[in-house]
Amino acid sequence: MPCLNEALTLPICIEKALTFLKESGVDGEIIIADNGSTDGSIEIAARLGARVVNVPIKGYGAALSAGIHAANGKFVIMGDADDSYNFLGLQPFVDKLREGYDLVMGNRFQGGISPGAMPFMHRFVGNPMLSAIGRRIYDHKVCGDFYCGLRGFRKEAIEKLRIQSTGMEFALEMIIKAELFRLNITEVPTTLSPDGRDRKPHLRTYRDGWRSLRLYLLMSPRWTFGIPGLALFLIGALAFAIAFFGVLATSYDAAIAICASAAIVLGYQAVMLAVFAKFIAIEVGLHPSLTKFWRLREPGTLERFLIAGGLITVASLFLTAFVARNFSEHNSSPHLIHFALLAAVSLIAGGQTIIAGFCLGLFQLVSERREFPRKRASDH
Repeated sequence: MPCLNEALTLPICIEKALTFLKESGVDGEIIIADNGSTDGSIEIAARLGARVVNVPIKGYGAALSAGIHAANGKFVIMGDADDSYNFLGLQPFVDKLREGYDLVMGNRFQGGISPGAMPFMHRFVGNPMLSAIGRRIYDHKVCGDFYCGLRGFRKEAIEKLRIQSTGMEFALEMIIKAELFRLNITEVPTTLSPDGRDRKPHLRTYRDGWRSLRLYLLMSPRWTFGIPGLALFLIGALAFAIAFFGVLATSYDAAIAICASAAIVLGYQAVMLAVFAKFIAIEVGLHPSLTKFWRLREPGTLERFLIAGGLITVASLFLTAFVARNFSEHNSSPHLIHFALLAAVSLIAGGQTIIAGFCLGLFQLVSERREFPRKRASDH
């Protein structure tokens, strides 16, 4: 249980957890990950037989991380110390863990939410909407309540995820990474009751909602850069083709072509950035090493990109020469602006492809340096 000045509710939480351990016959311990309490929570926990882990780094995630690391058991169940979760009803979590699941999520919408336990905006708007976004972005087919703080897991499996968030994003990063790293996930119904605090909860509706959405986007290069970039590129290409071939035959064809050119360039940049962000996420441990772009990590990627970029650049130079020659001979031809724009877009795309090749080559170099110690150790 993460704890920060929970003296009012901590005793009942510890007593319920002790009762569950005794009645279920589970050999376990109760860990209070204290984040700097000054209201006697530490003394209460020690008096009731819980093990206190002092966590100097502030934050919900930092407390949970320290508590999980300190746990001696094979399985860990985490839950808030505000008496909103029923620690007497943990048997479904234990049963699923014993069946072999790595992560067992609670679902409060299936188990029941008592009146006053969750604000209206959280219950009917924020939580369902953000959970739905998370399921869509990360292809989560199991979890319906991303924000449930009561969950059980195999300690070894979760520690391998190397969760890095120190704040409220910790719980979200856990469920996102669990899916990305293909852990065996399930959920069980659980209940939520009004907490027993005499103060406002730490959650802030709009601030924490944005922090959730921010984490979703930062951890998904595909949805942040790739899909929007590809859509922008295709829309730009279609608009440019319409203007180039005079499908609409309006006086705005030149303006459309200019805006379409900008969309093509920006879309292409975003798609390349999605690939770079994916490789960065792999290197820092946010994503597993398996990726649909695995061919781009093979030797020879730099050379292939240099050749492709060089060919595109040469094509742009021929287009430029064609435009320059015809401007001098047919200075009044408005259609040449389309060829000029096509030459400019090709030149930019060629240059970006060459730069992308060097960036991917650098990622390959970093990856080789990372893998070399492991290969050397396995050889011995």
